[in-house]
Amino acid sequence: MNSHGHAAWYGGNETGNAIGDVVFGVVNQSGKLSLSFPHHNEDNPAFLNFRSERGSTKYGEGVYIGYRFYEKCKKEVAFPFGHGLSYTTSKLSSISLQKTDEEFLVTVNVQNTGTLMSPSINRPPKELKGFEKVFLCAQQTETVTVKIPTKYATSFWDEHRNAWVQEIGRYRVQVGTCSAENPLSADFEVEQTAWRNGLS
Repeated sequence: MNSHGHAAWYGGNETGNAIGDVVFGVVNQSGKLSLSFPHHNEDNPAFLNFRSERGSTKYGEGVYIGYRFYEKCKKEVAFPFGHGLSYTTSKLSSISLQKTDEEFLVTVNVQNTGTLMSPSINRPPKELKGFEKVFLCAQQTETVTVKIPTKYATSFWDEHRNAWVQEIGRYRVQVGTCSAENPLSADFEVEQTAWRNGLS
């Protein structure tokens, strides 16, 4: 971890220097939370499954972990996945989406709007499928493209057929700075349902 890393998250040899650089404005604090912070421990999706019973541990929350659970249950959190403070502000605009048979590209403009320098089943409402980090000077705008393989982003495991399934339908791509804020969106279609085994 160097002085430009996450200042006070997972500590390392340079933690003191990293915190000092943030406090004195040498670098912009721009880290993002890698998990959601609930208001109460009881709000955690795994709350009833924390302990093991007779040597067995149950992962009862299934795919509903973190922001997937909180959004599915419409439960407020103290700090959402992806939340982060900064010395500046940002704005997203002009989403566009291009789809081929193999992948889809999400393109969006990211603007530093501040005055400071700164480097068929039940599924969750949202699932993180891709992200990019960009460093912007004051008032700078940069076009960011996120490349996402379509078959991996839209598929889920079908236990009855013991295979991955990509279902026909309309899919919505949402773009935001954290799981609770998704101001931009665009849709694409999967024309037919397909099953596959393995990663191919």
